[in-house]
Amino acid sequence: MSAEIRSRAASIEGSALGGFGVQPPTRAELRAQGKAHRSDLPLAAHAESGADRPDRDAVGVLRAQEDAREHGLIPLRYGRMAASPFAFLRGSAAVMARDLAASPSTGLTVQLCGDAHVASFGMYAAPDRSLVFDLNDFDETYPGPFEWDVKRLAASVVVAARAGGASDAARHAAAVTTVKSYRKTIAAMAAMPPLEAWYARVEVDELAARLRRTALGKGVRRAAKKSLRNTGDVAVGKLTEAAPDGRLRFRADQPLLVPVDDPLESGIDARVAVLFDRYLSTLTPDRQVLLSRFGYRAVAHKVVGVGSVGTRALVLLFESGDGDALLLQVKQAGRSVLETISPAASTSPEHAGRRVVDGQRLLQAASDPFLGWTEGTRLPRREYFVRQLRDMKGGVDLTALDGEGLAMYGRVCGAVLARAHARAGSAAMIAGYLGGSSAFDEAVASFAVDYADVTERDHAALCAAIADGVVPATTV
Repeated sequence: MSAEIRSRAASIEGSALGGFGVQPPTRAELRAQGKAHRSDLPLAAHAESGADRPDRDAVGVLRAQEDAREHGLIPLRYGRMAASPFAFLRGSAAVMARDLAASPSTGLTVQLCGDAHVASFGMYAAPDRSLVFDLNDFDETYPGPFEWDVKRLAASVVVAARAGGASDAARHAAAVTTVKSYRKTIAAMAAMPPLEAWYARVEVDELAARLRRTALGKGVRRAAKKSLRNTGDVAVGKLTEAAPDGRLRFRADQPLLVPVDDPLESGIDARVAVLFDRYLSTLTPDRQVLLSRFGYRAVAHKVVGVGSVGTRALVLLFESGDGDALLLQVKQAGRSVLETISPAASTSPEHAGRRVVDGQRLLQAASDPFLGWTEGTRLPRREYFVRQLRDMKGGVDLTALDGEGLAMYGRVCGAVLARAHARAGSAAMIAGYLGGSSAFDEAVASFAVDYADVTERDHAALCAAIADGVVPATTV
């Protein structure tokens, strides 16, 4: 076990990794420790937003991130964030992180997703090829207080419900439902034997069956069908074309997809070879054997996401001897927005790409078998994480859900987040702190409603800065 992983595990409340043979605390002891935290931070205190600071400048926080991004893509990032308050929320994890850091904290540490809004949950293929529903965005993962993820999730439910025209009462009820689901599920996970809790996961077929009589159930079934069609082969068909010699190459769709080859950028193939070799060293031998059956063909720059726009993202094309294609995404990893503000922060991780990979493996019930990390060859040396591109990934269409549907979806996401936190922290301590009342649910719902107002004001400020020519923006 690396020093970094041991340090992270030791920071999680209730961890028993202090030494071999040390008797772990019982569930009852952990619950009692969690309950004792209420005297330091009452449940009702979670209604505070931390966003009323006089020096708060959301647009300034976003602009401070520009130095670490490809400058030519920065206007596209702002254009996508300006599309709606929800799009702004998705791209402004750094803004909300600062607000959460200014609010009261429990100190009950887990490995956070770091960006747990409703669009960070979705479907994908587990290694056994079954379709699962789980968290699927870990760019900002870092240890921190469990409630930070819960509050970001609840706020995103309210912002999404506002976009759908839900009433004030419906938006508040959706937030309460989301947080209650988290609280109930973390209590259930705390009561399970460790192995049972560790292997728990949400199968999409089972989820659709439980929701079959609801509007959300229809959305889940529709999304599942689409996810099953969203395979690597489909992505290959959309992103590539046959070159004159018959081999596949990437299509040009600038600035979203920009093929790169040696005549355009001398030495690119050699640099990709080094980057790929470093990535292979992070995989288990069986994955290395599988990848040895494919040969490298091409590389392209590909724009992804909302908040990620401007960070470097590559897609690599491989083919087997018989023409079977494989696409790998190589995505730049930087410092988490939580690294300097989390109460659990100590030193920066040794490798930003490994930070993402380790966090994903810890939080997800099943992870991409090709997940790994690497770094570039040029200075300043960029660090990356690697994964498959579009391996049955998909998600529910949130715009098709009304207030009731979003409340139900929030309930599902709240339960999934609790399951992730049970792997990444002490479920018993969190359950002990939250207790059996609805006090935490109501407090975080009040936070979420208030923070939706904050998000709308921040979005308006960004749009005004764009209109005034202060912030560059474009759409594609």
